[in-house]
Amino acid sequence: MSARLFQRVLKEREADISAVAEEEEESDSPPAPSPARNPFDLLGDDEDNEEQEEDSVESPETIKESQPQIKTQSTTNSSNKNKSKKKKKKTKTQQPKKPEDLDSILQDLSLTPDTKPSTDPDAKPNKSASVSVLAVDPKHLKAENELKKIFGSKVVNSFQNQAGTSGTGTGTRRNNGTRRGVHNPRKSLLVSPMPNWPKWDGSLSMELIETKNGVHYFRYVHSESYNHAQEIFEAAKSANDVNSIAHILHRFPYHLDSLLTFADLFRYSGDHQAASDTVAKVLFALECAWSPLFTPLLCNSQVKFSHDTNKPLFKALFSHMRQMDRRGCHRSALEVCKLLLSLDSDDPTGSIFCIDYFALRAQEYSWLERFSEEYNKGDNSLWLFPNFAFSLPIARFYSEKDESSSTDLDVNKDKSSSLELMKQALMLHPSVLQRIVDKAPLKEAVWNEILRNVFFGSAKPGGPTLEHLINIYVERSYIIWRIPEIQGLLKSAAFAVVNLAKKNGNEARDWACVRKEAFSSDKNEYSHLMVSDFSDVIPTIPPEELQPMMMGGGGGPEMGQEFIEIPAVEQDMIPGRFRAPRDVAGRNPAIVFLESLLPWNDYGVLDREDGHGDDDDFDGGGDDGDR
Repeated sequence: MSARLFQRVLKEREADISAVAEEEEESDSPPAPSPARNPFDLLGDDEDNEEQEEDSVESPETIKESQPQIKTQSTTNSSNKNKSKKKKKKTKTQQPKKPEDLDSILQDLSLTPDTKPSTDPDAKPNKSASVSVLAVDPKHLKAENELKKIFGSKVVNSFQNQAGTSGTGTGTRRNNGTRRGVHNPRKSLLVSPMPNWPKWDGSLSMELIETKNGVHYFRYVHSESYNHAQEIFEAAKSANDVNSIAHILHRFPYHLDSLLTFADLFRYSGDHQAASDTVAKVLFALECAWSPLFTPLLCNSQVKFSHDTNKPLFKALFSHMRQMDRRGCHRSALEVCKLLLSLDSDDPTGSIFCIDYFALRAQEYSWLERFSEEYNKGDNSLWLFPNFAFSLPIARFYSEKDESSSTDLDVNKDKSSSLELMKQALMLHPSVLQRIVDKAPLKEAVWNEILRNVFFGSAKPGGPTLEHLINIYVERSYIIWRIPEIQGLLKSAAFAVVNLAKKNGNEARDWACVRKEAFSSDKNEYSHLMVSDFSDVIPTIPPEELQPMMMGGGGGPEMGQEFIEIPAVEQDMIPGRFRAPRDVAGRNPAIVFLESLLPWNDYGVLDREDGHGDDDDFDGGGDDGDR
């Protein structure tokens, strides 16, 4: 019980006792006049009353001991209490608490008022309490939040409700004349789950492997039923049997590899919304399996790509990032890219080569400069890579525009100007200029004059690694060079480099030595990164492949396949064949899938009029070569 509650109980008891005592005095004797009191005595009553109040708040035992005294001296104490209460209010207004006490408490708790976050984006962070440069902001992690800022919440909510009721995606199609029950899914950090998604089946989990230097390393763990589904998926994948993969999703709606396969099919067929929903379902399943110790937003947890069970997470996040970029949600794509880099320091998806593009499109110029200073990748500084060499001058250019409009002009006086940084980028990677002019394209006649110079005309990348990185950069960021003011910066820097090369040829040779030393390998160190993965162009099914489907014909040579043995327990799991049927064997799986969506087509059904399928269907494909 608190001290205030004890005082309230005492006052109620005193009031009851005083009321009873007054009734007894009125019945026994006439009321006696109150004795005269010197007003100066009130000055000394304050200390006495405060001592009485402190004694009354000390403990319940002292309260019990003071009750007999209250009964004998009820009238005097009640009057003294009322006076002391009024006196206490006056003293509180006259003598406020000293602010030093509050400051000392805050200092002990390390919560001093000076630790408020700075609103200046260019302010340097405090090293003792600085947040990691890869820290993810959960408010900008979902594309829906950014779309609401662009189009308004009403438009986005109506679209989401329409998409939820229409049932886009593989998990909402009618199966055997029924639809999955609608429920309220659990909240997710990465995506916004739809009500018509199936419930999480718990087929995945996450375990802690080890902890080194304060970093926790995790990996995903599959259940026994998920491993059986994975075996069936591998069999269907080796046979190019899309129907069997669809049946896996009928039984296991959160099988990751099957969902990712259908996401690719949707994307190649042009249904980007269905592809986006399917990838979101993969991320939802992966997030449901997170361990309570897994805190990726704090940059103290990693999931290594070297474990096979962790690979779907990186593939889904990278695909999700590309889809958000295609929808114009560049800030959300930047947060996902930061998450990818924090999950594995080895960067298996090459997120470091597109994070600068998302930062520029999201107008996070100060963050990009901070990232280039604090993030270390191997022995090379980030500005040696082509994407950062040309993105940092653009970030510096817009930062200079912001500084010119503000009153504080001395924030970045020690940093190089945007023109100087662009000159360094052209001296280090002169072959990029020709690629930008061709890809953007830049059609002014002045660019032909610049490219006819010996320095730019005879420029070569200088190694397969650098050439591959230049192709990735130009394919990813060429659209930025269509801005007229950025073209002006590039033009001024190019003329300055031409004049410098004419005056001093030694400087050009020095930059060539730096380039050769930074990218000295004779092999392409980033050959695992495909240039098409960084492109806005999405390949689709060619028209000549769509014609056989529209005409209802087959096509393609037939070929036999070898299959792994499926456990007998799981053979009832898929009502279709475990290999491609005869009439679709060897055909494009995307075409077969699109044909299966038509209601008059039926593939892979074993049930016949006699109640069983043909025995020839399980011969292992040896007879297919004879047909």
